[in-house]
Amino acid sequence: MADNKVLFVSDLDGTLMRSDISLSDFTVLTINGLVENGLNFTYATARSVESARPIAGGLNLKLPVITRNGAVLADNNTGRHIEKSVFTSDEVQLLKDMLEELPLCGFVSCFTGEKMIKTYMAGEHTEAFQGYIDYNKDDPVMVSKNTVEEMFCGEPGYVTLMGEKEYIRPIYEKVKTYQGWESLFQKDTYREEYWLEICPQNCTKAKTILKLKERYGFEKLVVFGDALNDLPMFKIADEAYAVSNALDVVKEAAAKVIGSNDEDAVAEFLSEIAEKQLM
Repeated sequence: MADNKVLFVSDLDGTLMRSDISLSDFTVLTINGLVENGLNFTYATARSVESARPIAGGLNLKLPVITRNGAVLADNNTGRHIEKSVFTSDEVQLLKDMLEELPLCGFVSCFTGEKMIKTYMAGEHTEAFQGYIDYNKDDPVMVSKNTVEEMFCGEPGYVTLMGEKEYIRPIYEKVKTYQGWESLFQKDTYREEYWLEICPQNCTKAKTILKLKERYGFEKLVVFGDALNDLPMFKIADEAYAVSNALDVVKEAAAKVIGSNDEDAVAEFLSEIAEKQLM
């Protein structure tokens, strides 16, 4: 029986997820079995729940999943948004003013009731963003708009821009000067372009994990990750583990480096812990 006072949280891309953008049958079956026997497990990702569930929807999780880098708590089994944070009207206007490059290279995640859409500008785009659009052309949440005003429809809660490092970095340097939101700049896990992600203040993986920890009365936190946006949750964890394919800076911050994402390292590690508790 698992220790019900310990919370286990894994990053998704590059950590729990394999390089072919899937979860292995072993990982799904192992984690589902452990959760059924009392393991407190969830994942934290920069993806939306709409993007995560086609990959991780086979996980039968009892805890909310942390999506959009902490901006949205969701039910992995149904895709329902349990809690979400959105930009204020003043912040929306500031984003419009600051992000003149947005129509060329990015999208806005907007909530309309229980649904979320990704709005982007019709017309010309940078090569990197056009590749993203082409890859997701059959995704119904991708919706083209004719003006920037239309892009910020409903309740905007997340802005994403992507492109070459030299193109995106100056935009990041500009938006990070405003302290009322969170901004993250890093290389994509699976592709060469860099992403700038902007979300409401206090919406980070770490801060949202702490909310869950307090809400459910967990006494210990164990996390797994591979990328820069995982470092804040490493700092708040009692134990932090990096997969072997993680960035060097993430490995240096970890208590231990385990196997790679392609070796089902997180599921293997959790299985070993469960076996020890039963001995």
